[in-house]
Amino acid sequence: MTSVLYDAPGPRAKRRNVLLSVLFFVLLGLFLWWIWRTMDDKGQLKWSLWQPFTTADAWTTYLLPGLGDTLKASGLAMAIALPLGAFFGIARMSDHRWMRVPAGVVVEFFRSIPVLLLMLFANEFYVRSTSVGSEERPLYAVVTGLVLYNASVLAEIVRAGILSLPKGQTEAAYAIGLRKGQTMTSILLPQSVTAMLPAIVSQLVVIVKDTALGGVMLGFTELLNARSTLAANYANVVASFIVVGVIFILLNLALTTFASRLERRLRRSKKSTGAVLGPQDAAGLNPAQVAGSFGTGAGGTI
Repeated sequence: MTSVLYDAPGPRAKRRNVLLSVLFFVLLGLFLWWIWRTMDDKGQLKWSLWQPFTTADAWTTYLLPGLGDTLKASGLAMAIALPLGAFFGIARMSDHRWMRVPAGVVVEFFRSIPVLLLMLFANEFYVRSTSVGSEERPLYAVVTGLVLYNASVLAEIVRAGILSLPKGQTEAAYAIGLRKGQTMTSILLPQSVTAMLPAIVSQLVVIVKDTALGGVMLGFTELLNARSTLAANYANVVASFIVVGVIFILLNLALTTFASRLERRLRRSKKSTGAVLGPQDAAGLNPAQVAGSFGTGAGGTI
């Protein structure tokens, strides 16, 4: 039995695949055992180092407030960067040079600068040019840096997703009298969302992780910064790193799981129902026939 993409494995290939799978899991088990033995030899598995995480004080005083600031910064950055990235991505495809060129310059400029440098610059800007208080300044700087960088990356994702659609979609929309703005909002964007979603989710995961840069360099009290304070009080550096790493994994796993379910739902909603349209139903889809042979939908005047 064959597939369009590859030939089905034969008996020898199946045995080889099983052997490689067993070998992989054996090596993985040995690696995990080595990590366990190394940590045990260094005294990192003592219950006194892990016991603080079973108490409410470590969570309510350090980890949960840090997690709240991480979610606040990443949520604000996502809410601003997504529409801003969509705007610049569409602007880069504009027929008007006065819109296309500035949008391209902005996207390429901020996409080329490290996000940490943008955070540091934003922090200095708020210190010297605004009246933002010292308590709110790290949050403002982190969100600003995340928005400037990730909106530029998302703009390219949006542009690539729209350009990946067949050219016939645009031509068909123009053929029934839709303007370019209507074609973009009603035809191209809804179809490209499904194709763009995996790349967009990957960039949102990057936003969540990059909030830690603000904690390291700007003193923003996010999850990683809260971990350092907790480790200083309980002297459990390695244990605190592991716990915070697990929290980040669960947080990003929840985000990707939600996005995967949303993608499946979008794909199901776009499948044909199998209904057959009659002549009257088909005529209702044509704006030229709705407004008349020379109506506004056909490009003429009433």
